[in-house]
Amino acid sequence: MLRLRFAPSPTGYLHVGGARTALFNWLLARRSGGSFILRIEDTDLSRSTEEAIEAIIRDMRWLGLDWDEGPEVGGEHWPYRQTGRVNLYRRAAEELLREGSAYRCFCLPEELAERRERAVKEGRSPMYDRRCRSISPEESLAMAREGKPFALRFAVPEGETVVRDLVRGEIRFRNEEIEDFVLLRNDGSPTYNLAVVVDDLDMRITHVVRGDDHLPNTPKQILLYRALGEEEPAFAHLPMIVGRDGKPLSKRHGDVAVGSFQERGFLPDAMVNFLALLGWSLDDSTTIMDRDTLVAGFSLERVSSKPAVWDDEKLLWMNSQYVMAMDAEELAHALMPFLARAGLAEGDDTEALEKMRRIAPLIRERIKVLADAVPLVAFFFREPEAEEEARELLVGEENRAVLRETGKRLLELEGFDAAALESALRAMAEEMGVKPRKAFQPVRVALTGSKVSPPLFESMEILGRETCLRRIARSLEEGGMEKG
Repeated sequence: MLRLRFAPSPTGYLHVGGARTALFNWLLARRSGGSFILRIEDTDLSRSTEEAIEAIIRDMRWLGLDWDEGPEVGGEHWPYRQTGRVNLYRRAAEELLREGSAYRCFCLPEELAERRERAVKEGRSPMYDRRCRSISPEESLAMAREGKPFALRFAVPEGETVVRDLVRGEIRFRNEEIEDFVLLRNDGSPTYNLAVVVDDLDMRITHVVRGDDHLPNTPKQILLYRALGEEEPAFAHLPMIVGRDGKPLSKRHGDVAVGSFQERGFLPDAMVNFLALLGWSLDDSTTIMDRDTLVAGFSLERVSSKPAVWDDEKLLWMNSQYVMAMDAEELAHALMPFLARAGLAEGDDTEALEKMRRIAPLIRERIKVLADAVPLVAFFFREPEAEEEARELLVGEENRAVLRETGKRLLELEGFDAAALESALRAMAEEMGVKPRKAFQPVRVALTGSKVSPPLFESMEILGRETCLRRIARSLEEGGMEKG
């Protein structure tokens, strides 16, 4: 059975690149009937925060990427945070030291920094020069017992290390170019490479699927597996995500935090669909795919090794397709938090929710993200202020005559549904000798505050007779004052 993991470091927000990695692991686990594990790599105590852990879990849940083992779920390999597993790492390091695959390094940090600086100036490799590797085990132990501080380094063997990557194929690394990397720091804390290998072994991870920025770590980890007498898992390194300028995706390209996309009103299914296509494709044409299709079709064989380009316009278009596919009930519920944030309604406002059920079909094709709905629907929930460029439509004798006559017609109208309203106002325009489109503009501005709004007659039906009459009267009064 396949066992895959997503192991973020809680030093900040969940980056969309990390979310793509989590998704690919999740898809592979779900397709194979395997297990998906969430593990928090929080050994960097100076930068890891509880808030970041909570945000990662929240973002994962929003995306719908559920895990079989990990925080809030548990599992037989508990705990799923590295800070609770330090004894495992130290035992592994001690085993490597006993077997001669690791050695104590007594070089002080300032000495190492000075040597690196000198090597760079002289055009040499700044790699550690392995001077402590020649200290005999007996002398090393004696120095340690004297209380001399030391780090534990891995003794990289001669030869080469081959990575058989499921995306990139075979990649060869010359071991002489791999530094004797640190396993335990001077304070006894484990480094990334040791902790990740010990955890992946303990959790029986079969496939390590991660970004290609981890590729330089892979030969080191393979060497560790072999030194511990274990077989390494299968590796697959996903292509880098870049902006349109070809540079790695970062804040300079705009939003890169998963949480910010949620705040703007992207839908989780649309985000998952979009992220899946960053480096993978089902075929040469299919773009919109639900989760079942993604799970059924996903395979590493169709993951590209070329950088994946982040396209904001494509994401917006894709999200709009998902919005249009929502029914009125779904969309109304999804929009309520955005109304609440804008002060238009309370989160549990049943009257506002009922109104949104009626509004949703009118705006569904006009919004790309949920936040787009707020300026479109605000006039349904509070008195509008006419936009500067729209005020001209509330003055002038013809516009005022249209508004006065509209008020009369609305008073006389028996039914107040969209069809009756349209019929009455079209008849009015014809009788007044004004083109319908021109006649409707001052009415639209009086009722909505804007030249652009959801369909006028459907909006009037939702606003109701009393509100429409009040807003028309107010516009006539304000227009008269402006004229005066």
